[in-house]
Amino acid sequence: MSSVSTLKPALIIIDVQQSFAQMPFWSQGIHAPFESALLRLEAGCRAAGVPVVHIFHVGLAGPFREDSGFVKPLPWLPGNPDVRFDKHTHNAFTDTGLDLWLRRQGVGKLIISGIRTEQCCETTARVGSDLGYAVDFVSEATLTFPMSHAGSGRTFSAEEITTRTELVLQDRFARIVDVTTCLAGLPSAQ
Repeated sequence: MSSVSTLKPALIIIDVQQSFAQMPFWSQGIHAPFESALLRLEAGCRAAGVPVVHIFHVGLAGPFREDSGFVKPLPWLPGNPDVRFDKHTHNAFTDTGLDLWLRRQGVGKLIISGIRTEQCCETTARVGSDLGYAVDFVSEATLTFPMSHAGSGRTFSAEEITTRTELVLQDRFARIVDVTTCLAGLPSAQ
């Protein structure tokens, strides 16, 4: 069995799609640090020969409907991924064929990035880990938004939600890393 540092990685970019820009919680500028981090991660992965996978969420209503015209990359996301999958569940595996594609490519390690940190990104990390993949969760290359708890009325900040996500994933389902650490750990970057 290969050590985690020598496993072939793939960059999984989840739901970085125009659908989110149509949502009431989206505001211009909020995503600038995320955008910068994801662009550095994506460029570093491409330079190292790491396959890039785009995952897009297709839903039954609103801007996530396939016919909405918004189930396409945000304008700043580089095109030409190695493969694209559309999903109808929170995780990127259940109904997409992603697992089969990764296995055929010899991938053993997932690099998780995208929108929303605690939803589709976290769920994909958990399922990927359960399927036997090593997982690097690149929190700074994920994005989420404040959420209000229905029972208490308390609003949790995006930072609090990201911290909670890191807490529950670390050493159970994923290794939590920043972009620099992730790129430094790529086999071809050593």
